[in-house]
Amino acid sequence: MAEIINMPRLSDTMEEGTVATWLKKVGDKVSEGDILAEIETDKATIEFESFHEGTLLHIGVQEGETTKVDELLAIIGKEGEDISALLKGGESKPKAEEKEAKEETKTETTTSVEIPKGVTVVTMPRLSDTMEEGTVATWLKKIGDEVSEGDILAEIETDKATMEFESFQSGTLLHIGLQEGESAKVDSLLAIIGPKGTDVSAIAKNFKIEGASEKTEETPKTETKVEAPKQETTPNVTSSVAETSSNGRVFVSPLAKKMAEEKGINLSQVKGSGEHGRIVKRDIENFTPGAVSAAAVGKFVPSGQEDFDEKPNSQMRKVIAKRLAESKFTAPHYYLNVEFDMENAIAFREQFNSIPDTKISFNDMIVKACALALKQHPQVNSQWFADKMRLNNHVHIGVAVAVEDGLVVPVVRFANEQSLPQIGAAVKDYAGRARNKKLTPQEMEGSTFTVSNLGMFGIESFTSIINQPNSAILSVGAIVEKPVVKKGQIVVGNTMKLCLACDHRTVDGATGAQFLQTLKGYIENPVTMLV
Repeated sequence: MAEIINMPRLSDTMEEGTVATWLKKVGDKVSEGDILAEIETDKATIEFESFHEGTLLHIGVQEGETTKVDELLAIIGKEGEDISALLKGGESKPKAEEKEAKEETKTETTTSVEIPKGVTVVTMPRLSDTMEEGTVATWLKKIGDEVSEGDILAEIETDKATMEFESFQSGTLLHIGLQEGESAKVDSLLAIIGPKGTDVSAIAKNFKIEGASEKTEETPKTETKVEAPKQETTPNVTSSVAETSSNGRVFVSPLAKKMAEEKGINLSQVKGSGEHGRIVKRDIENFTPGAVSAAAVGKFVPSGQEDFDEKPNSQMRKVIAKRLAESKFTAPHYYLNVEFDMENAIAFREQFNSIPDTKISFNDMIVKACALALKQHPQVNSQWFADKMRLNNHVHIGVAVAVEDGLVVPVVRFANEQSLPQIGAAVKDYAGRARNKKLTPQEMEGSTFTVSNLGMFGIESFTSIINQPNSAILSVGAIVEKPVVKKGQIVVGNTMKLCLACDHRTVDGATGAQFLQTLKGYIENPVTMLV
């Protein structure tokens, strides 16, 4: 069935958009994630990608033309499909009903309260294509602060990353609709900005926050310690620690929090010297863990009490759980295990790194080898769809990076065309920004194959779940020194175990085995990667 594509709302203040450039024309095939057009908003010109697959059957707004948000932009469907009824009606019945429902929701969400001149209601932005709700990780402005256009208002945690959200308005921050740690759906009330002293209580009161976390004492905003009923009373342990709110949240500045994480300091043991006991930079710099620990140990009486910590699932953790479960239970996985001789690879890396200002890792060599092998085995570089199989001619390799909240997979694009140093620089940059939650959603999309390496943690072998829609993922273990047999003699050697997980719908066992044979040639004779 054909899908109506309406003019999207690409900024919180956007009311209409202008098509700057169409990147597809009528009759072109469109895949999910393809860039349809460049849309000029009131803020910038932004690439607009398709969330549907099919053929572009109709363009409703020509280049240079302007239309309002939610008006007909294009129609995507099956080739040759009759869309005359959609063109006549302007929008499909489901879309019309959806729009009507949105209008009803909007009526329910806000009342007839008049918004004073110069006041702007800032709503939860959609910061990724799959984002349905967001969590306020940190407010960088507080009520009463002056805000300039371009200032960072808050850090918003999406299903993919934590991203800085900047203000498009100037004024005073008059109201905050969500506290740190609270979540709400896209387009819910986030903040109100306007002239200093403006009364916005009526606006805040009558703007319904859809899907927001309930503010009750029983529902904590962040990590909360839950204790089982005590069997016996124990003396209170008092120490010089940070003040906390009634729900157990420690007040701490973003910089102090980051410094504490880097130094391994437990924030609950730090005395805050900022406003209302807030922990600030100087508190972390002056903190002496020994004194607190000694005081606590001297007064603590063990009671045998059982307790546990509860930590709300982050948006990233929820999405990882959902997607891995979908992959494991929809794609029939099978595993191929191999062990490669790494003697030549070790010698090659040592010689390569002797070049001034050059340093590559074994993981960089594996990424490059995989990229070259995938060009020879496109079946392994494929993706499965209900009615077809896509054999990708380009090679975009996702490199799994462990972060605090789970796992992210930044993508090295056209890896087969990049040199080893270029791959090394890209992976190092992605890994650093991934751990600081500074990757953009676009940098984590479009992979055709994935490499997961736990060798640096001493793991010799393991299996991975396929990162769909990829057809395979390579698990890489540690290089191990061990006795090996060479020319009938037992000698000391270095080997590495790898496991290729394949989707049996697209990759047959023989195909996966042939790919590993090609990969073996590159890894055991790495000079061939330079040819």
